[in-house]
Amino acid sequence: MKYLALGDSYTIGTGASDQSHSWPAIIAGKLNAQLTNPAVNGYTTLDLIRHELPLLEELKPDLVTILIGVNDLVQGRTPDEYRRSLITIYGELSGLRVGAISIPTWSYVPAASDFGGADRVDRLTKVFNAVAREEALARGFAWVDIGPVSVSRIGTGGWIASDRLHPGDAQYAAWAEVILPPLRDLV
Repeated sequence: MKYLALGDSYTIGTGASDQSHSWPAIIAGKLNAQLTNPAVNGYTTLDLIRHELPLLEELKPDLVTILIGVNDLVQGRTPDEYRRSLITIYGELSGLRVGAISIPTWSYVPAASDFGGADRVDRLTKVFNAVAREEALARGFAWVDIGPVSVSRIGTGGWIASDRLHPGDAQYAAWAEVILPPLRDLV
């Protein structure tokens, strides 16, 4: 099975001790799938459209996951601009088995203060996730909200990476536990 993981730093696994600890790598291992993970730190939906979507034609994946939007949010794109990008992306994914993953709750990480503070980050994350959820469900994609699991073990070792922003190995593993069941249902 060919599995394509689209996204940004959360998808590539920034903060993990190595790429084998990213949530897509964990899931690929459990599904015995061949993973292609073109995600890049800092990517917005616009970057994903330009650089990742063209892989659909080449790879013809059996399963696609997408976790994108936090960089749209921090770079000041509006929810409407985000929606327009998602409509383009999700339109290209039409007819495929797709798991759409929420932006995690990250307002509690120390680096949130660099992006307007916890309240602003939390409010905007909820707005962007509502847009992504609505667009995903309208197309029959599996929607996976990782918000609750992303705050489930705050303060435990390995939960947040040393960059004070990204998840560590323990958090990525917890995400994989939540993301895997809906993907198994798709395949």
